[in-house]
Amino acid sequence: MKNFLKKLIPESFILFYHKLQAILAAVRFGFPAKKMIIIGVTGTNGKTTTVNLIGSILQTAGYKTAQISTINYRLGNKIWPNLTKMTTIKSYDLQKFLKKALDASCQYAVIETTSHAAVQNRIWGIPYDVMVFTNLTHEHLDYHQSMTEYRDAKGQLFANLSKSFRKPGVKKVSVVNADDPNFKYFYSFWADKKFSYRVGGQAENQNEIVAHRVYSDVSGSKFEIETDYGDLEIRLNLPGVFNISNALAAICVGLSQNIELKNIKKGIESVTLVPGRMEKIDEGQDFGVIVDYAHTPDALQKIYQTLKPLARGKMIAVLGAAGDRDKSKRPIMGAIAGQWADLVIITNEDPYHEKPEEIIEQVASGVPRGRKDKKLILGKDYFKILDRKEAILKAFQKANRGDLVVITGKGAEKWMVVGDEKVPWDERKIVHELLCRHLRR
Repeated sequence: MKNFLKKLIPESFILFYHKLQAILAAVRFGFPAKKMIIIGVTGTNGKTTTVNLIGSILQTAGYKTAQISTINYRLGNKIWPNLTKMTTIKSYDLQKFLKKALDASCQYAVIETTSHAAVQNRIWGIPYDVMVFTNLTHEHLDYHQSMTEYRDAKGQLFANLSKSFRKPGVKKVSVVNADDPNFKYFYSFWADKKFSYRVGGQAENQNEIVAHRVYSDVSGSKFEIETDYGDLEIRLNLPGVFNISNALAAICVGLSQNIELKNIKKGIESVTLVPGRMEKIDEGQDFGVIVDYAHTPDALQKIYQTLKPLARGKMIAVLGAAGDRDKSKRPIMGAIAGQWADLVIITNEDPYHEKPEEIIEQVASGVPRGRKDKKLILGKDYFKILDRKEAILKAFQKANRGDLVVITGKGAEKWMVVGDEKVPWDERKIVHELLCRHLRR
């Protein structure tokens, strides 16, 4: 009924309603964001990891910090799961959390901020002081209609730095990924101080942090940076060059807040795991298992590209796609899986109000397109299995010593959404249980 009514109500009215809710929430809780330094992290991929790395740096430096990401909340040293299945939560809940953070004497709040939240006015009344851009890739075109519209929605977050409430002695800062094709667009927005970052190459702007002597394997990454504040070697516990990029974004934020390099290093290196992000599951099996949240073409490409060379045997991919979302990316994701994986299993994910069988068909249609050198055969090279548990078990049954099973799409989420119902689904726990069952056979 809710989705039916949305189709009848003009979009302008819905946005006005959201803004009214946000205004009332900000007034109700006394505009708590005006009394803290607010750091926003936006982009298609890497937001959650970047938020957690920033939070760790700030805490290490002695600042009591609040944070909200797709997977977790933080108030100081206390961290607990985000069970809302929303990245940027509803305006009332967001303002309530910020008031709680203020009452707990938090000096900083780090907020994973989506384009949806910007367009829908969920963040009205929150004057950001630092805005971070990670990257922009194919996603949310069901909502934004085009990549330009999607980019511009995020661009408003940077444009608002010059318009929002200024706190005494606090500079407005932008941090932008110089490796992203949209770098110039986001870097062009005004800020008191601008930082940028890239992996490899030469710095092209003032306050651009570049990672050199990069090394990455399944256990983590290592890189060095040279800054005006000194040089630093970082041993990152998170694998993949894309996580080096996330770490550089967090380092830029630390530098913008005049945090000492030793605390930045300690804060980065103390993050041993971001739940559901490149997370290894081990029950003593002789093959590897990785659970990751990757649910966009770019994220899948980066995950597979990172892991493929590390598989001593074949790589087995288990994936799906969410319903009521961008349909155009589904065959693209299937093609990427077909390109990189030796065996692909397409399954159910979060169907919402769509038929899961149809979603699976759309993803599977792209799998054969991923290989030019070989004709992929259904039932041999790729499978369609509706039940996600059966799909994961199938992957384990097909895995031999030295193989690597990569399960994407859910990560650390606690629910699977079917229609309007949230069905309990803890992927990491389920994978542990299924591995134990498989090993007992």
